[in-house]
Amino acid sequence: MGAFGGGLGSNGETCGAIVGGIASFGLKYGGVHGKPGDDTTIQAYTEEFLKRFKEDLAKGCIFCRDITGVDWKDEKQVEEYRNSDKPVNCWILVGKTAQLIGEMLERDAPTQQT
Repeated sequence: MGAFGGGLGSNGETCGAIVGGIASFGLKYGGVHGKPGDDTTIQAYTEEFLKRFKEDLAKGCIFCRDITGVDWKDEKQVEEYRNSDKPVNCWILVGKTAQLIGEMLERDAPTQQT
């Protein structure tokens, strides 16, 4: 999963937490063993997830370079970032994103009766 870091292989592109979240919707609602998946559900979850990520977690951003303020192709900026306390903000964002994904996936999970 480390390849998701730094905006997909340290390219500053889409936050890897977003990619992981969308992949989780595909894993849950996508096709299995040659059977088609539920594309409308995946699309609805993805739309809601992106909206909530941007509005609630990342101040309107989806690109790592904008979220972190780092040009991942500039070695000096990357070194300064890694030697600061700023990576903690990323870890917090990833944790909050995982929590959001979990809440969304559990929302329609069947309840177990005891």
